[in-house]
Amino acid sequence: MKRAVKLTDVALEVVLPPPEGLHGRVAEAMRYAVFAGGKRLRPFLVLAGAELLGADLDGAARTAAAIECLHTYSLVHDDLPAMDDDDLRRGRPTTHKQFDEATAILAGDALLTVAFEILADPKTHPSAEVRCKLIAGLAKAGGSQGMIGGQMIDMLSAQRSYGQDDIVLLQRMKTGALFEISAEAGPILAEAGADDLERLHSFAVDFGLLFQVTDDLMDVLGDAATAGKAVGKDLEQGKQTLVTTLGLEGAKREARRLAERASQTLSIYGSKADALRALPFELLDRTS
Repeated sequence: MKRAVKLTDVALEVVLPPPEGLHGRVAEAMRYAVFAGGKRLRPFLVLAGAELLGADLDGAARTAAAIECLHTYSLVHDDLPAMDDDDLRRGRPTTHKQFDEATAILAGDALLTVAFEILADPKTHPSAEVRCKLIAGLAKAGGSQGMIGGQMIDMLSAQRSYGQDDIVLLQRMKTGALFEISAEAGPILAEAGADDLERLHSFAVDFGLLFQVTDDLMDVLGDAATAGKAVGKDLEQGKQTLVTTLGLEGAKREARRLAERASQTLSIYGSKADALRALPFELLDRTS
């Protein structure tokens, strides 16, 4: 994980614009949001998958940086007053609190668009076909059939009654879609076969849902100082989650089941996949 953070941060430093010129404030806000000390789980999936299948790590680091830019844009916009209205992100003021709402909106927009600029660059991969697959995959994962669609469902959750299948769909779109393209990026960069792509995809489906279940548990059981963000907001806003549906113990059992299945999916790779296979279990006791 530390290596993934280092490789990704080095790539981000290169691809993000410097805070200079009359428009430098937006670049400053972009960097403030991106270098806020996140766990870089999505970049880890990109880099670990690329290494597992023999892809070039420089291109993988650029791909990881692109996905992290898009992910960070979603957090910046999520925190806005019109969305989740949060003052704290990763233990410090959210971007709109540190700067202002207009700057935060523009910074988010800029992070979204620079993600595709990074992927379109031949430095990411010499094959235009590979670059197009990455661009198309990230666009779908971040769009109305992925993350944004999931956010829409989530915003409506306090007004509607959702069953367990609906909540799983919400979480797979809102959170899982970016994990899925992150895991698929390695096989795409390595120009691997369909079987490798499907295994990494299946792993990410379970991992993404596991991440959201543990995030929901943390919202109920955690505290803001440890989590680095506000907690208890789902209950306060009347949002439905797998914790509200399954109960605390049921959600914990589901998290364990998902971790075990995700890990088993990659068992065919043996010790080469140890880091990926261990990651789901690291989420079971997460506090941030």
